Amino acid sequence: MKTSILLLGLIGAYFVVLFLISLWTGRKADDETFFRGKKSSPWYLVAFGMIGASLSGVTFISVPGWVGTQQFAYMQMVLGYFVGYIVIAYVLMPLYYRKNLTSIYKYLEERFGTMTYKTGASFFLLSRILGASFRLFLVAMVLDKFVMSQLGVPFIVTVSISIGLIWVYTYRGGIKTVVWTDTLQTLFMLLAAGITMYTIMDQMELNSLGAVWDRVADSGYGKTWFWDVSNKYFFGKQFVAGAFIAIAMTGLDQDMMQKNLTCRTLKDAQLNMVSLSVVLIVVNLGFLLLGALLFIYGDTTGMTSFVDGELLVREGGKMVEARTDELFPYLALNHLDSVLVVVMFVIGLVAAAYSSADSALTALTTSFCIDFLNFEERKDEFWKKKTRKYVHLGMSGVLFVAILIFHQVNNSAVIGAIFTAATYTYGPLLGLYAFGLFTKFKVHDQYVPIVAVLSPVLLYCLNLFTDNWLGFATLPANGAFTFIGLCFLIQREKQPISQAVS
Repeated sequence: MKTSILLLGLIGAYFVVLFLISLWTGRKADDETFFRGKKSSPWYLVAFGMIGASLSGVTFISVPGWVGTQQFAYMQMVLGYFVGYIVIAYVLMPLYYRKNLTSIYKYLEERFGTMTYKTGASFFLLSRILGASFRLFLVAMVLDKFVMSQLGVPFIVTVSISIGLIWVYTYRGGIKTVVWTDTLQTLFMLLAAGITMYTIMDQMELNSLGAVWDRVADSGYGKTWFWDVSNKYFFGKQFVAGAFIAIAMTGLDQDMMQKNLTCRTLKDAQLNMVSLSVVLIVVNLGFLLLGALLFIYGDTTGMTSFVDGELLVREGGKMVEARTDELFPYLALNHLDSVLVVVMFVIGLVAAAYSSADSALTALTTSFCIDFLNFEERKDEFWKKKTRKYVHLGMSGVLFVAILIFHQVNNSAVIGAIFTAATYTYGPLLGLYAFGLFTKFKVHDQYVPIVAVLSPVLLYCLNLFTDNWLGFATLPANGAFTFIGLCFLIQREKQPISQAVS
């Protein structure tokens, strides 16, 4: 009980700091501040903050747990991310800056028409609501099990407090606040992972990273490369999927691009993206090493056991089943015998979750205001400011409901659920932008929503018959389905009457 109260106090103090940052960044804030940060963000600040936004609580919790089922196969996808980020920096970002976009989906209106524009924005809203709710659910679940439930606080109250705190510190400054808070949150997340890894290394008498790598290699948890084409972790599928996931979930995502568009110039934004692509390789490898150490430590001490793909943890003198998502919090909070690890884990977990959730809430508000309420065409500043606050509050409510629904139906690792949802909801966006950028054809705009909906449906049916052989490569396949569907909607140029008669 005392530990729970202490941790709750630390979380409260942490949010006081975030609120003070919001007061500073939200001074004299207007729509330009909320949506675009007045294009005044230093690129290195955006880059560092985007580490946390890109990783989120999913990487912090689920990637270490994922090591049990697929070892280091995730690194194959991370290498694909690097290629995707380079495409974003030198293909997509010049487009966004040249057109001076607030919402990146405005490009679809210029290229195809209103229905395509609304379709793209709608798929983003669906994708981001799913992603943000998954991420917040993960953190709420951990806080509920290890902190709040011990104080008698129901899960629904934990979720309400989590979302309410995000709303409080983002409703004024919007993206300008998020750029600064994400920087702080990234720092805490990386410190938490680093301190935990150092503590385990110390207790296991591993004196260097070389010793860690040797121990991981001997344990059987360190396999990285998969060359069997029939395996869902086959290198080719993972690498290609990683590239397209980065393009779709970062380059075609209003949430991630909104931060980049606050940079002063295109060159600054490209520096941000390229540096991020390199740093993420190192950081993701670090989290996989941490995951392997957690499994090895649990096996060595008898606190956990991983048998036939199932994680078992010791509770009350017996081994019980647990989700792999619970491995890191279980050991960090109960068995590493370090107050510093406990404190940093909780702060790191909260920081990891909110570094993505706060920007998601801001991006959802931005997209709805710009793409559906036509803010850029309205002149009434009082109406715009009032409406923006209502939309911001409404999106908070949507996330709240989505988290509760996910809490009822989820029965798999959260990271798998996020990527599975993303392959279906980001696929049409990938196809729309690819068709727009690499062809010059016009299409029958009014039928585009049909193609965008049918593509993921057809792909879902295909995956059912092939036992999901494509794996994460479902995303580029989904984009290809949409691209092919748009080919059937190409407008034929009308010939002059004289040519038609002849």
